[in-house]
Order: sequence, then structure tokens, then C-alpha cells
Amino acid sequence: MSEPTGGEAKLDRLQGGEAPARANPEPTSRWEDFIDIFYAPSSVFARREASSFFLPMLVVTIAAGALFLLNSGVWSQVMDAEMTRALARQSQTLTADQLEKARAVSATFGKIGAFVFVPIGIFFTGLALWLVGKLFEAKETFGQALMVASFASVPRVLEGLATSVQGLLLDPSTFTGRWKISLGLGRFLDPDTASPLLLALLGRVDVFTIWVTVLLAIGLSVVGRIPRSRAAMAGALVWLLGAVPLLLQARR
Repeated sequence: MSEPTGGEAKLDRLQGGEAPARANPEPTSRWEDFIDIFYAPSSVFARREASSFFLPMLVVTIAAGALFLLNSGVWSQVMDAEMTRALARQSQTLTADQLEKARAVSATFGKIGAFVFVPIGIFFTGLALWLVGKLFEAKETFGQALMVASFASVPRVLEGLATSVQGLLLDPSTFTGRWKISLGLGRFLDPDTASPLLLALLGRVDVFTIWVTVLLAIGLSVVGRIPRSRAAMAGALVWLLGAVPLLLQARR
């Protein structure tokens, strides 16, 4: 009896119930990652686990910095209020000329810092995620942690847009502190009477910070190959570590 030909063998396999092999999926554009991160973050982290963190960090830095400049009117109100409050607590008084110079320096420093502190913040967030991940036996590398932190920071761009909307719709006199433009618990406290430590802690309980923390946990679970429950605990610990600099600043 003769052996079946290649075509006959293929037909036999299909008739026997074997599914045909799937074609390899088309590669996803890098720019689609910045859309997918909002509704399919696990997929983004899975397909970019071997990729560099540079592009997402650069995109977030440029977008967040540009929005800070766009929102300069809002932030100038916030910085004036914070400066006035700090001087009052230290029982210091400045002349009108000194106050104007201080405002100019603060505004310039803020514009430069918008493009400098964003990547620094992402770097330290990635470092914290990597170190905390070790406690939970995550397999991620430091580079992967930076990649996760970079993509997890994309919601900060939406936070800048939310600030823009508030600047258009709200009375500027209501921007009496940094937490007054946040979408969290700190918004409901009076910065002139509330404890600075309480403000620093509750200021971390806002929509965008929690959103970033959730993305950090998802990314750690995917690239670190640990259960979501353990990744969630690691994310909560990173959230607490993020409050430390604010608490130290509040104590001063």
C-alpha cells in the first residue's frame, strides 16, 4: 500500500480534527502601546518585556513637561500660595521686590524641573519596584522594572490634561495648594489648617496615583512572573515608599 502524499496527509489531519497552524500575529506598533496601556496593560507589558524603557520614558517626559508649561497659569497660583504659606510658617517677611524675584526663580525652576524631575521620578519608581519585587521573588530585571514604571506613568499625561480643564473651568483663587488641583482626598482639606503630614499622606490617595500603582502591580506580575495577589502587595509597598519623600518634606 502506497504512502499518502503531502496533500492527502494534510487532508487526513484536518478530517481527524487537527487545527491548522496559526500564522504569526502582525507586530504591534510601538505607538499603539500608549493606547493599549489604558485598557490592555497586561498585553503591553508582555510584548515589551524585552524592550527598552527609553521610548516610553521619553514620551511621558515630553508630554508631561509640555502640559506643565501649558498649565503655567494654574501652577503659578499654586506655587504662590505654597510660598506664602511657607513664609508664614517660618515667620519670614519679604519685600515686594524680593517676593517678585522669588516668584521668578520658582517659575523658572518649575519649568526646568518639569522636564527633569519626570524621568528622575520614573527612575526611582522603577528602582523601588525592582527592589520590592525581590522581596516577592519576582524575576524582573532592573531594565524591565524601568520599562514597567515608564508605561505605568502614562496616566500622568491625563493628569496634566485634567489640570488644564480645571484651569479653564474653575476660579484661580481656589488653587490654594498643590493638592487643591488633585483628584483625591487631599483636595478636600484646607492646606492652611490641615496637618502637612496628613496632607502629604492623603495626597497620595488620588485617582492618578492609584492608577499608576495598579499598573505597576500588573507589570510586576507579568514580567516578574508572580501571582497578581503578591504583585498587589508589592504595589502597595511601592505606594508607601512614594509617600516617604512627601512626609519628610512635610516635617520640614
